[in-house]
Amino acid sequence: MQHAEITGWGKCLPPAVLSNADLATFIDTSDEWITSRTGIKERRICHCNFSDMAIVAAQRALAAADLDPLELDLILLGSLTNDSLCPNTASIVQDAIGARNAASIDINSACTGFLYGLHIGTNLIRAGAHKKVLVIGGEFISHYMDWSRRDVAVLFGDACGAVVIEASDDEVGLLAAKIGCEADAKYAIQITNLGSAYSRLSDDFLYTGWNFDGQEVFKRAVKSMSQACTDVLDQVGLSVDDVHLVVPHQANKRILDSLAKRVGIPQEKVFVNVHKYGNTSAGTIPVALAEAVDEGRVNPGDYILSATFGAGLTWGAGIIRWGNRVKPLRISDAELPPCDKTALEILEPHIRRYKEHAKTSV
Repeated sequence: MQHAEITGWGKCLPPAVLSNADLATFIDTSDEWITSRTGIKERRICHCNFSDMAIVAAQRALAAADLDPLELDLILLGSLTNDSLCPNTASIVQDAIGARNAASIDINSACTGFLYGLHIGTNLIRAGAHKKVLVIGGEFISHYMDWSRRDVAVLFGDACGAVVIEASDDEVGLLAAKIGCEADAKYAIQITNLGSAYSRLSDDFLYTGWNFDGQEVFKRAVKSMSQACTDVLDQVGLSVDDVHLVVPHQANKRILDSLAKRVGIPQEKVFVNVHKYGNTSAGTIPVALAEAVDEGRVNPGDYILSATFGAGLTWGAGIIRWGNRVKPLRISDAELPPCDKTALEILEPHIRRYKEHAKTSV
């Protein structure tokens, strides 16, 4: 049977940093309040288009794999904050990187978008339908944020990551995955005023709102991710002791700690970068995976356990066996367009609009 080895990896993080102290300048909060509840210290704010981040992450992943973009036969892009609904953003990436032989598909399952894409791409390679697939996950969530809402504004940031997977005879790559959805609680995470369910004639149509039930999300996230982890380990006949590293969705530190405790994984085996970037939705796992490899936390043959949870309420887990390559074959010089503003300067017009809207909506 063919497997799907991860042969390249890359990430893209906007340079503008929004710290907890920055948030405290326009929201009733503090570094202590945010850190104690979420573990987040700062997050990145994008100054360009989401596709710009996806293109850079893709080019870096292709360089790491030393793969000509013309060899790609499929691009899967997980995101809920695409440049546009038509055309799809995967096609924008395809054109920019010169992968004109690749089919291009957007996947919107929120935070689970990357793992869902890796699951789909792996199984298409196993079925023989594709041989070289680019899987991207990322988000420009700050563009859709209600900056008058403390409960959500402190949580999220912008980032993107990507991997290349290629057909291999070796038993490597995503060996097993379990994905699902608890749609009975779909409105526990909801961005409103987006989509055809909302009237374009409404005065509120230009303002995205958020429904966010933190307690429900926490409870369901820990339960569903831990059960999915158990399921995938059982599928491949492994125990938690066989796992070398856990690379989970970086929602907040409390969820990561609770997940590790429930699955029985020591904290030192859990890769954590939520303090640096916040919750970047579909970007968290590929960014964390790229950082883990670059930091020497991943060795040839390691078993990596990943778990994710997002709006829908979608969930999933996967067990990856890493191949022999832990160093990029090439380094890309791809970069985002220059940024000459601070995060607060980028956000200033959005913050002002939402604070004014909040006053008039009371």
